[in-house]
Amino acid sequence: MDQIGLLFFAGMLLVMWLFFIRPQAKQAKLGAEFQKNLQKGDKVVTSGGVHGKVVKADESSASILLEIDANVKVKIDRSAISMDLTKAAYGEKKTDVTEAKA
Repeated sequence: MDQIGLLFFAGMLLVMWLFFIRPQAKQAKLGAEFQKNLQKGDKVVTSGGVHGKVVKADESSASILLEIDANVKVKIDRSAISMDLTKAAYGEKKTDVTEAKA
């Protein structure tokens, strides 16, 4: 009976790793890669919900310059960028605006 309980516990740990820990680590890796590869001209959304366009993004710097309106620029940390604006507006699949109208 003791071996069955141990196998059940090991199975539960395996299921937790497969469904919770592994996908979360994969998502964190993708987010870090996205933040690292930000370039000038990218339209992004911050974790606070601010939409803007990257004006200056030095790879050596931990911060970027984000234009949120005409002549309104803010300096923010790369880790504050949550996603690409296209993904925020249209979901995972990037859709051309002309295709959306048709």
